Amino acid sequence: MANNESNRSYGQGAQGEPEAPKASRPSAWTRLRYNFDNSIAKGGAFVAYTLAALVLASILIVVIRYALYAVPVLRGENPPLPAADFNTFWSTFTGILGKGGEPTWADRVIGLVTWAVTITLAASVTGFAVGVINRTFEKLRKGKSPVIESGHTLILGWSNRVYPILKELAIANENVRKPLVVVFANVSREQMEDDIADHIEEGLGNLRVITRSGDPMNPTELKRANVAGAKSVIVLDADDAGDATVVSTVLAVKSVSDNPALRIIAEVDDEHTAQALQIATQGRVIAIRSHDVIARVTAQASRQPGLAAVTLDLIDFDGDEIYFSEVPALTGKTYRDALLAFNNASVIGLLHTDGTTSLNPAADTVLPAGVKVIAVAEDDDKVVYTGVREDIANKKVAAHKAPARKAEHLLVIGWSAMGRSVLQELSTFVPKGSTVHILAQKKFVADAEWGNFDFGPNLKATHAELHGNIEELIAAAEAKSYNEIIVLGYRHEITQPEADAQTMLTMLQLNQMFNDQSNKVVKTRLVAEILDGGKAELARVAAVDDLVVSDNLAALVIAQISENNDLAPVFEDLFDAQGASINLRPMEHYVAEGNTVEWAEVVAIAAAHGESAIGYRVANHEAGDASTGVVMNPAKNSQYTAQAGDGLVVIADV
Repeated sequence: MANNESNRSYGQGAQGEPEAPKASRPSAWTRLRYNFDNSIAKGGAFVAYTLAALVLASILIVVIRYALYAVPVLRGENPPLPAADFNTFWSTFTGILGKGGEPTWADRVIGLVTWAVTITLAASVTGFAVGVINRTFEKLRKGKSPVIESGHTLILGWSNRVYPILKELAIANENVRKPLVVVFANVSREQMEDDIADHIEEGLGNLRVITRSGDPMNPTELKRANVAGAKSVIVLDADDAGDATVVSTVLAVKSVSDNPALRIIAEVDDEHTAQALQIATQGRVIAIRSHDVIARVTAQASRQPGLAAVTLDLIDFDGDEIYFSEVPALTGKTYRDALLAFNNASVIGLLHTDGTTSLNPAADTVLPAGVKVIAVAEDDDKVVYTGVREDIANKKVAAHKAPARKAEHLLVIGWSAMGRSVLQELSTFVPKGSTVHILAQKKFVADAEWGNFDFGPNLKATHAELHGNIEELIAAAEAKSYNEIIVLGYRHEITQPEADAQTMLTMLQLNQMFNDQSNKVVKTRLVAEILDGGKAELARVAAVDDLVVSDNLAALVIAQISENNDLAPVFEDLFDAQGASINLRPMEHYVAEGNTVEWAEVVAIAAAHGESAIGYRVANHEAGDASTGVVMNPAKNSQYTAQAGDGLVVIADV
């Protein structure tokens, strides 16, 4: 044991460290390989090594030949070979070169010179041809060839939002013959195609995706994307340069295409930039402020369980979507009549002939000729006029007076400019006397965003610095009974993967805190924001109640508007702080618990409240996931039985 201890080092670690290995002499083969590796890069080394290899190969062939001929069985009837001399070696050597066995030294020298010249010329011609072919293939591989097809959706720029946009466009064009998307970005074609394959493993159905590499801000390069032939153009905010890159790209698009019907959807950050783009392009550009969309949906998810699921159902191409339909039979009738005129669609507003929209207008609004109804349906062929339900439309319904709401208390973990926008949205919904306590690691928050937590008179804010310890979370959760805990992603001095990892760590700590019986923390509804959609499944494993995937939200809205630009004002109305919004009301305000009614009657009762009903949420189906139990657009002639805790999904003012 003493000998073993003398061979161990206890400089670091409780288990000690092994003794440092002793240097060993390299073998002859190792030295040969080392010298070869070092010399091969020199000018004449390759020629010298090749000549040496030819000589050695010739000698080896001669030896093998004489060894085989020495065995009578292998030689057969051939006579034994004569004694080996230089001529035997030379004949073998020139045979390898493809030459004959020259008889004289003069012929041998001429033969070698001829061979050298021949292979030099052949190598030159071959090298030139190979170079041309390689350059051609390299150009094709780089995606520098022009796009000759038309009717495509053109995506300019490269970001994580490309993947959900492609997925949504694939769903939207399932019934379209040969749909095409062209992605044009200042990224190598190889990288784009590899990234798409890695992020969209399930495939894109019949949607074809063509990638081209180039600078979207350069009109000369942009012409290769066939902008003039595109049906719509999506400009992504693909870098940290703010809106400058987006504006330059939009101007480049305008310079190569004067088609007034071309839809341009641009993702911008600043509200003033959005207005300037729309004015400068006479409305050709539809500006999408991703920040606002994310903040609005996060605020919706924070208000009540199920609202995030409803919002996602409306802005993606899966499930129910928003459609427009002109119904001459409704001319002269009221909006209340329209609400009850479609058995398999839920009307939420009107699209006027001047392009403006009004979501959830007054029930007695008369529909003029040419107006289109805005409806939620499974598909556009489901928006079928089935006649006004006069039996229900004329029934007198007393509007229920909602009870006074109690103040709400929120705990927010993590902070950025997004957090400020979320709470400003929430402040318009929460009752007076509500509070929010903000915990964040200050090193991940910009100085301009820390402090001055003023969100209006309804929401009083307090804040404290967080260092990542679970004890801090426990202390904060024990200090007050919270209605909601919201975990937001950091966006300063941290990469997106690191921010999502930090969010998931916080979620795991919160669930550990909830399951620990030694503290006084009561389990609270948990809402989390994930920046990268690729991490969504990991976040769900952490047992979050409602999940907001930031990258996906903006992508879904962009994809929808690229297919139908009439949706732009609808989403603008849904996602701003004023006007109509998606709400989840207690069902007992409309139908008494235990009563079974026709769904059309529920719609009529909601209309009496000044609301447009589009679905409901069954509370006893929650099962730990707020997205379950949500039923969108039930048929008007279906039966519904009200249960305790159910909620009615309506489009209404706050």
